[in-house]
Amino acid sequence: MYSEGDLQDAVSAGVISADAAQALRDHVARLRATPMVDEEHFRLLTGFNDIFVSIAGIILLVALGWLGNSIRLGAAPYQPAPASGVLIALASWALAEYFTRIRRMALPSILLLAGFVGGLIFALVSLTQQVFPDAGDKGGSLLMSGVAALTALAAYAHWRRFMVPITVAAGAAAGAGVVAGLAMSVLPYSESLFFSMLLLSGLGIFVLAMWWDMSDRARTTRRSDVAFWLHLAAAPMIAHSLFQLIGVLHGDEIGAGKAMMVIALYVGFGLVALAIDRRALLVSSLAYVLFALYTLFRQAGAVELSWALTALVIGSALLLLSALWHNARALVVRRLPAAAVARLPYLDRASVA
Repeated sequence: MYSEGDLQDAVSAGVISADAAQALRDHVARLRATPMVDEEHFRLLTGFNDIFVSIAGIILLVALGWLGNSIRLGAAPYQPAPASGVLIALASWALAEYFTRIRRMALPSILLLAGFVGGLIFALVSLTQQVFPDAGDKGGSLLMSGVAALTALAAYAHWRRFMVPITVAAGAAAGAGVVAGLAMSVLPYSESLFFSMLLLSGLGIFVLAMWWDMSDRARTTRRSDVAFWLHLAAAPMIAHSLFQLIGVLHGDEIGAGKAMMVIALYVGFGLVALAIDRRALLVSSLAYVLFALYTLFRQAGAVELSWALTALVIGSALLLLSALWHNARALVVRRLPAAAVARLPYLDRASVA
């Protein structure tokens, strides 16, 4: 079985023409009775060997982290050792030279990127804690901003070397951390400030994701994969911060009015998801709408069956939406201004032509 990524690579290598590749996509789309642009493809597995290599890589990185923790270099016994993160980051980069650049394996590439960025963050945070043990809240926020800035630069270097689509999302999240850290270092901390910064960061990454999406409206290149991971990074930041700011989950239950507000926001997320043809917002806010609907069923008197009824309603609605996604999306998109439609993913093959 060949993935969308393999098809893109074949076109780039000149093995088949772009027209032949698109004809194959159209043929598969007709067999599935749904446009390929609505499938939201991204590479995760090219075969079981991806899983095998990923498991082996995780075991190796964990072992290196464990060994690195014994290299204290002045760190107190209760402090994490920076060498642990350094070894994980270096090993992840070295392994990526083969499994990403040469073998082009999808899942191992994602895990090695996570190992590189995660190891670097661990090393930098451990080092700052060791060098500046009494930084305080303001100083700590400023130091975390510096850590995020170095992480963003490292992610950029990784992207230039390996071009793994998820790397842009990691760099964008680190960039958001830079801004948040600087803001927290000059403003008095509060929960509302934290979630407001998180919301603004999520919206900024969402705008960046839309920029990548608009550059590949047919979703046939790596740019669409980059946009996918950016949407996946932005969605939980937007959903979690927004629902926390309106007070959801502050207690065991919420009132009927607030529950209806949550459901209305979820419907709004659904309309946005249909318009941009991305499902990340719906998935990220699912827990909140489940809790809101559960509350409504309990207040209606269905105490014992509230969770069952909630799962039945939400599960049925999402499956129906998935089955009718293209038709529902057409209803939404065709009611938008022409200028907006011209920037959104295509509705059908005729739009591409």
